[in-house]
Amino acid sequence: MLRLKKIDIYIFKRFFTLFLMTFLICIFILLMQFLWKHFAELVGKGIGIGVLGEFFVYAIFTLVPLALPLAILLASLMTFGNLGENFELTAMKSAGISLFRIIRPLIVFIALVCVGAFYFSNYVLPISQTKLWTLILSLKQKSPELDIPVGEFYSGINGVNMYVRDKEDGLLKDLMIYDFSGGFENASVMVADSGRIKFTEDKKYLLLTLYEGENFENLKKQRLLNTSSAIPYRRETFAYKEILLDFDSDFTRLDESILEDQHVSKNIAQLTQSIDSVSKIVDARLKEQQAEIVKHRYLGRESDPGRSLEMGENIDLKKYNPDSLLLKMELGDMETAASAAVQKATDMKNQIDYNKLMLGDPQKYVSRHEIEWHRKFTLSFACLIFFFIGAPLGAIIRKGGLGAPVVISVIMFIIYYIIDTTGYKMSREGIWTAFEGMWLSSFVLLPIGIFLTYKSAVDATLFNPEQYLKIVTDLKQKYNQVVRKRVGKKAN
Repeated sequence: MLRLKKIDIYIFKRFFTLFLMTFLICIFILLMQFLWKHFAELVGKGIGIGVLGEFFVYAIFTLVPLALPLAILLASLMTFGNLGENFELTAMKSAGISLFRIIRPLIVFIALVCVGAFYFSNYVLPISQTKLWTLILSLKQKSPELDIPVGEFYSGINGVNMYVRDKEDGLLKDLMIYDFSGGFENASVMVADSGRIKFTEDKKYLLLTLYEGENFENLKKQRLLNTSSAIPYRRETFAYKEILLDFDSDFTRLDESILEDQHVSKNIAQLTQSIDSVSKIVDARLKEQQAEIVKHRYLGRESDPGRSLEMGENIDLKKYNPDSLLLKMELGDMETAASAAVQKATDMKNQIDYNKLMLGDPQKYVSRHEIEWHRKFTLSFACLIFFFIGAPLGAIIRKGGLGAPVVISVIMFIIYYIIDTTGYKMSREGIWTAFEGMWLSSFVLLPIGIFLTYKSAVDATLFNPEQYLKIVTDLKQKYNQVVRKRVGKKAN
């Protein structure tokens, strides 16, 4: 018993060390990808270290659902690959210890990780996602730091386009400024030999100082006093001119309440409540639509229900021609009835299109909430599946290090990601249900995990080309035998 406990501790230490290392590596790689995606929101905004630190922390928490299954897969592959490569796994099995007994401490640990992943998805992830996306939206609205490029038009100032030919020691040379803050009909153009630009003390305005220039202003809507004649433009020559421009460089954080009704900010209880409340509204609108469709009877009158025909039971509609009444009419009555039917069908189609449009947003709302509800559980299940893929696969291939395990892990994770993304998009578009779309990847990978676990438990060779060649040869021989029997029967 003591020997087995030592083995449990040994296996756990080997796995846990690799798990921490791979988890940190996965977080780092995914964080770099995330930062590259949101590069435009961060660069050139003059964001302080504190805000950047918040951004990194919230981004790391948000990326845990992607990094955790990948880290478990890679750590499992490396752990059992190293044990197999060093013949430690063979020694354990020779001592009569089964594969399931070897991985028992890790199964307990992964079960605890799955529980922790569920609570993380339900309680921590909504808060981190809310704070992260609020921060991203705030960064998008922040004005960029003033950095006037040379040789191209700069549009970072509201209502102003600026062109600078050259810069030297903070002095802007050969400036051209298009000011359309008062509207395009009252736009003005300024050219200057040189100028300087700086912030005011409160950082809310830009003070533009120009030297030796001219100002051309369109005055289409302006008129002189005591005259009806319009002046097309005004020209001003100046040696020194100061202009104050609106440019708020302060960082204003948006209120997190703007995302309080979004699916990313809710736990399971809140998602369930939102789904139930909005589903009732959708069901009520659907019943109203059905009632509207029922009112429109074929060759009947909406205002006189007594004139409509009721169908009895056990009637075979195949014996009757639905156009028999129409064919018995006179030509003029037939055309009138056909026109009325076409008009009624057109009106009904327009009504259905309108109802679909009105129901579109609530149905999308429910769909997104249902997807997020299932996502709370798929993370935990994915961790369990990836362990039962990585552990037996590592025991089979018997390759440690960062070579083969990394390649296999990346391939398996890409397959998982493609399947999961496909299911998510199908659910979001309403083609599949949220259950079908979000659990698709788990149901596809689960048989793979069961198959690999079985193969590893019975010490079967998985990557032996001769074995698969033998299977193909046997199938070919059986096929030839079947063909010969059929040919012999035809000959007789």
